[in-house]
Amino acid sequence: MLGIDIVKNERIKTAVERFGDRFLSRVYTQKELEYCKAQKCFFECLSARWACKEAVLKAFYQRFGIVLKLSQIEVLGDRGKPAKVNILGDDLKGMLESVSIWVSISHERDYSVAVALIEAHSYGLLSL
Repeated sequence: MLGIDIVKNERIKTAVERFGDRFLSRVYTQKELEYCKAQKCFFECLSARWACKEAVLKAFYQRFGIVLKLSQIEVLGDRGKPAKVNILGDDLKGMLESVSIWVSISHERDYSVAVALIEAHSYGLLSL
């Protein structure tokens, strides 16, 4: 299953400026906030994670028929390496054992974009 999202970085900046910590804590995990605060482009980093969360949310719904909360999707970065996604929630662990989640995120001055692919495993072999 595939998901994609694009967001204007100004939209996330405006939300942070307007709602502050209330917005940040409802959308991002502590690890995500720590990572983005350490980056030169703070708002772009947040926007890229927003786009990634939305892309994962769309792919997850197509695969499982479950609508996740943005706070249940954790996008972890390691500068220069592909991002990794954790789905938070003990009740989802069983279904996650049968899939891999691949994401690609990017941002520039005005926009951030992300693509997510949920790949199902079948009897030890990968299948789409």
